[in-house]
Amino acid sequence: QVQLVESGGGLVQAGGSLRLSCAASGRTSSNYCMGWFRQAPGKEREIVAAISWSGRSTYYADSVKGRFTISRDNAKNTVYLQMNSLKPEDTAVYYCAAAVSLVVVTTYTRYDYWGQGTQVTVSS
Repeated sequence: QVQLVESGGGLVQAGGSLRLSCAASGRTSSNYCMGWFRQAPGKEREIVAAISWSGRSTYYADSVKGRFTISRDNAKNTVYLQMNSLKPEDTAVYYCAAAVSLVVVTTYTRYDYWGQGTQVTVSS
């Protein structure tokens, strides 16, 4: 089992920045692809970004390309999501997830472990 705990969410004005962190504990010796997802009220959960176990491969949703950066520190069992130039439409609950995979996974049904989520609210 792997436990994931997100932090770093909050309220920010449009154009501002936030950095989300996701700390993993438990069975972290396996190779995991890590992903960030988000879900806004009344909408389906969508992938934001994902990063392979090695960190060499990444994926970004078109809506966040050029604004968000995913990274990981395997020594600290932590993955990050740096969010810049935030827009009101980025408002959502952001979830960290882990998939047992060496490569990037973009389908949320393939993720095995999920955090509880952290709220990000961007005001206009």
